[in-house]
Amino acid sequence: MTGTSNSASTAAYRIHEDARLDSRNTFGVRATAPMLVEVKDASALPELFGYAMLRDGPVLVLGGGSNLLFASDPQGAVLTLTAQRIGIIEDDGQTAIVRADAGVGWHDLVLWTLGHGLCGLENLALIPGTVGAAPIQNIGAYGVEVRDSIHAVEAFDRHAGVSVRLGNDACAFAYRDSLFKRDPNHYVVTAVEFGLSRTATPKLDYAGIGDELQAMGITDFPRASQVAEAVIRIRHRKLPDPNVLGNAGSFFKNPMVAANAVEALLNQHPSMPVFRGFDPGTRKLSAAWLIDQCGWKGHRDQNGEGDAGVAESHALVLVNHGHASGAQLLDLARRIASSVQQRFGVAIEPEPRIIGDTW
Repeated sequence: MTGTSNSASTAAYRIHEDARLDSRNTFGVRATAPMLVEVKDASALPELFGYAMLRDGPVLVLGGGSNLLFASDPQGAVLTLTAQRIGIIEDDGQTAIVRADAGVGWHDLVLWTLGHGLCGLENLALIPGTVGAAPIQNIGAYGVEVRDSIHAVEAFDRHAGVSVRLGNDACAFAYRDSLFKRDPNHYVVTAVEFGLSRTATPKLDYAGIGDELQAMGITDFPRASQVAEAVIRIRHRKLPDPNVLGNAGSFFKNPMVAANAVEALLNQHPSMPVFRGFDPGTRKLSAAWLIDQCGWKGHRDQNGEGDAGVAESHALVLVNHGHASGAQLLDLARRIASSVQQRFGVAIEPEPRIIGDTW
């Protein structure tokens, strides 16, 4: 492998030393890990975590690299799971439980389920990353979160040294959050089980999906595959392709604020979009709107060799025009958040995990 000085392998895993991670993060920033472990068979995890570097030091579990920012090199080992199995483990004709290994590409899973006549993941089409990363971040888009479909998560418990299976409630899902994200050194997600339906009604109430379906000539009772196609078309227009322009999708979470604070903001900014919160006392604001109002959309830094910027098509998307470092992207993100705080009194936080620094 390019960018490694030494490697060793077995049938279940492969170990590389001094491994370059540039191609393993969708921002495309330079980073090097002292050790990279590619795991083909999750049953090898007890053996691997017996090694001192994995047992005693920090370990970063890396999926598709689409939800992190390397602000500097990781200090410990990096572990990635590569198994690609997908299968139906229960099926009563109306509903089914689908199990997918952590290494499966997320969009590949969505297409697989649609091909098998199963509904539930179509609004999450084209989200980059892997199945294993999906529950950690509780990925969401177009009015749907992955927790809505997760039946259980299979994981390796690093503390106990055993494999466990956690039901939906045990995963403690929240907005872009979960048990796994809050305690990243406890579990390694190895597979995810999804409860999906063959007869579910598509969720079309998110702005833009209905209009896109109409533009496709679909006006009544769209199939799940047609909803997925509408989502794919919208995402292609709004979000830059990370294979062309380095990015990690939406960089900032939509902030949740107290309802009474929103009333004061609306008095000053009547056009500000406001959405329901998770309880009657909260409201969700559009981070993209707040950032756009501060003039950041399309911004591009020119700091030495740095090329950190904000996408012209979407204010939430930080981009690497070619030579930006992770530290430069993080600096830009902090400046954006500071300007939103100063103008609106609203704190915005990053979605991606920041490696080698803190927010």
